Amino acid sequence: MDKWVEVQLFIETAERGSISRAAEALGLSTSAAGRHLANLEQRLGARLVERNTRRLFLTEVGDEFYRRCRNIASEMQEAEALVGSALLSPAGTLRITGSVSFCTQIIAPLLPEFTARHPKLDVAITAANRYFDLIESGIDLAIRTREHESDSGLVIRRLAETRRILAASPEYLERHGAPRTLEDLAGHRFLIYTLANNPHELTFSKGSETQTVKITGLLESNEGQVICNAGLNGLGIVIQPVYIIHDDVVAGRLVPVIDDWDLPRLKVNIAYPNRKYVPSKVRAFIDFLVEHFGAMEYERRWTQRWP
Repeated sequence: MDKWVEVQLFIETAERGSISRAAEALGLSTSAAGRHLANLEQRLGARLVERNTRRLFLTEVGDEFYRRCRNIASEMQEAEALVGSALLSPAGTLRITGSVSFCTQIIAPLLPEFTARHPKLDVAITAANRYFDLIESGIDLAIRTREHESDSGLVIRRLAETRRILAASPEYLERHGAPRTLEDLAGHRFLIYTLANNPHELTFSKGSETQTVKITGLLESNEGQVICNAGLNGLGIVIQPVYIIHDDVVAGRLVPVIDDWDLPRLKVNIAYPNRKYVPSKVRAFIDFLVEHFGAMEYERRWTQRWP
């Protein structure tokens, strides 16, 4: 029991950056918390925490120990949830990751309703344009948007499909003219998302016909929001998934061009670790997201062709 308290205290200390705040969270006195932490370091034979006059921080080995302990604590919470009231009322912290654009435009607006449904559940979002190792990072669930999903030992649940389109602001098109054919693209400025597959090469299809166009970027970025903002300000043509720019197209802030040709579509998937028992907090969010996507008819919106 003392060992488990030591581990809990260490996790709280690492996350709160303070032994006193960790002690308060666990209902311990500061002196008792200090003894537990000292006992843990003595038992392990390693220094886990360093302190100076301004802050507390983890040592290198302490950081590794924290990440592993956090996963163990998460597993313990899930085990308790399976036999406790959390089956009916999910509790704890749900850790989600997704691209900056998806987290900003889709997930964040849904959180008030989701947390109102599940008041015992906290949400931690890691917004990043990269795919994390979910187990290693202690993440419960990821939203992935890609052309193909490799078999990575994760459970993959499809949410929707989205087209990728070319679009530009009315101001840009007024200055430079709207391209009517694929050959016209050679004379235009592009805003390139560098994390796309083959970002400097666009492969278009129409029926059985396929054409590849090489492009160069006036602006290149690994963040879609930078690309979109530049496009809205008339800097060039963006190549973006419809889910990111749908509202701007509907409002007329961006105008699709050469929309009679298709680029490879992207699949929006939920990914989570393959476990015998899916934690109730993960099930709750998946069900919520699937319900929302169905109600909003996102796939129909995101795969339509613009006149």
